[in-house]
Amino acid sequence: MRILLYNPDNGVTRNFMPHLWMFLLQALTPAGHEVLLIDGNAQPMDEAGIARYVLEQKIGLVGIGAMTRMIAKAYRVADAIRAVGVPVVMGGPHVTEESAEALGRNGGARHADAVALGEADETWPRIVEDAARGQLMEIYAPVDDFGQERKPSLKDYPAIPWDKINLKQFNLVPNMAKRTLQRIGEGWGTFRIIPMESGRGCPYGCEFCTVTGFFGDSIRFRTNESVVNELLLLKARAKSEGGQIAVFFIDDNFAINIKRTKSLLRDIIAAGAQVHWVAQISANLLRDEELVDLIAASGGKWVFIGMESIDPTNLADVNKGFNKPGEYAAVLERLAQRNVYAITSFIFGMDNDTVGVAERTMKEIRTWPAGLPIFGLLTPLPATPLYKRLEAAGRLTRPKHWQEFIPFAMAHTPLKMTIAEAHAEVKAGWAQSYSPEAMAQAVDSLKGKPLGYRINIFIARMCFRGIYFPQMGPLAWLKLIYQNRRTISNLVKEGFLTWRGRPAGAVADESLGTGISVT
Repeated sequence: MRILLYNPDNGVTRNFMPHLWMFLLQALTPAGHEVLLIDGNAQPMDEAGIARYVLEQKIGLVGIGAMTRMIAKAYRVADAIRAVGVPVVMGGPHVTEESAEALGRNGGARHADAVALGEADETWPRIVEDAARGQLMEIYAPVDDFGQERKPSLKDYPAIPWDKINLKQFNLVPNMAKRTLQRIGEGWGTFRIIPMESGRGCPYGCEFCTVTGFFGDSIRFRTNESVVNELLLLKARAKSEGGQIAVFFIDDNFAINIKRTKSLLRDIIAAGAQVHWVAQISANLLRDEELVDLIAASGGKWVFIGMESIDPTNLADVNKGFNKPGEYAAVLERLAQRNVYAITSFIFGMDNDTVGVAERTMKEIRTWPAGLPIFGLLTPLPATPLYKRLEAAGRLTRPKHWQEFIPFAMAHTPLKMTIAEAHAEVKAGWAQSYSPEAMAQAVDSLKGKPLGYRINIFIARMCFRGIYFPQMGPLAWLKLIYQNRRTISNLVKEGFLTWRGRPAGAVADESLGTGISVT
C-alpha cells in the first residue's frame, strides 16, 4: 500500500523546517508499504491538487497531522481526499482533544475516517495494517491492558534514515541564489534545518500550553547514543553532498533535566557530533554556567526562550512564575558571552496587560544583547486550563476560533485592554523590533564580533520579520532589501574588504561558525 503523510501549511508564513512527525511515522511504518511525504509549507497545494495527487500516485491511506492553527486547512484537505474515495486518518494535539469534531460526532461534517489519539508511536503500525485490510477502526488510542493511557518509551527510538530520505523540498537556499552562494564558500548549495527530539514531556503545566496535556508531565528521554548517532548521520550527509545542515531540537524544554542534558552534550562533544543547533530552554535553567558552556561547545547557536511577559503578575496568573523577569538580562548576557543568542517570545493580552505593554517590553529588550524577539497574543487552545477558565468566565469571543483561523487575532476579551488595543500592541512590538533602524542597531551591536555574526543576525531578523509582515513574494523581498539598503551595503563592503585580505573560503567559514538561521 502507498501511504501519504501530509502536513498543511501554517497559515502565516512558510515554516523554516519540516515536521518531525512525518519522518518518525515513516520510520515506524511496517515493511511492505511505501510512504510519501508532503509538507504544505514546502510544497503548497490546494485541495483539488492534493486530491489529484492522491489518485495519480494510487495512494491507499492518507495520514494528516495538524496543530490547532492549521486544523481548518487540514479538514478541507481531508474532505477533498475522502471525496475521491481514499481513507484519511488524522492525529495530533488538536484532534486528540477534539476527536468528536474530526469524526463529525458534534453535529458538524465528518472529516476523518479514523483518528489517532495522543502519541502514535505504538498505534501507527496497527493503523497501517488495519487500513491495508480495509478494516480501519474509528479511534486508535495508546492504552495498556487495563485501558489506561500509555506513553511510549523513547529508549528504543527508531533510527530515522536521514542519509536516504529525499530532503529536496526542504532546502532553504533559493534556486536563484544557489550559484552565487556556492561561489562564496563550499557547502552553500543546500541548507536545511532538521527537527530532532531528545525527549518528550514537561512538568511545568503552563496554563496556556498544550504540551503537558498531550505529552504528559513525566519526562521521557532517548538514549544519548541514539541522539549522537542521529547527529553523526546528519553531519555525514551534509559533508557528502557539500551542503549545510542545522538541527532544531523540538523538545518542549531541552534542558528540563539539567544533569541529563549535560551528559548528552558531553557525549556529543566527545563523539565529534557537533552541528549547529537550536533548542527551546526555559530562562530559569540557563542560570547554570556549566550548562551554557556545554551548549556553546556542542554547537548550540540559538536558544528559544518563552519569556512571555516582563510582568511577574502575568507570569503567576498563567502558572509560569518560575520565570523571573529580573533575571532575563543576565541570562541573555550569559549566552551572548559565549556567542549563543536568543529567540525571545512574548505574549500580549494577558490579564494584567494594559495599553503601552509593547513599549514597556521594548524598553527592556533594547537593554539586552541582540536577538530575535517575537510577539503573539494569548490564545485559548482547546482543553487547556486557560480555555476552561475563560469559557467558565464567559470571556471567549470566538469559542471555536480554529474553524476560521485569523493570524494574530484574539479569541477572548482581555481584562484591562480592548481586543483592538491588544492587536495594536502586537503590531507595535513587531514594527519596532524589525524596522530598518532596529535591524541596523542589532547589526551595530555586534561590532566587536567577526563579520559572520553580524551577517547572521541580519539575515535572521530579515526572515523572522516575515512571521508578522508577509514577505512571501519577490516584490516584498525587493522592497525589504531596499528599506535595509544601508545596512546591506555596509555588510557587503566589509565582507569584500575582509575577503580580499583572507584566504578563499575564510569568510564563508566564519559565517558558518555562527549557525545562520532562517525562517
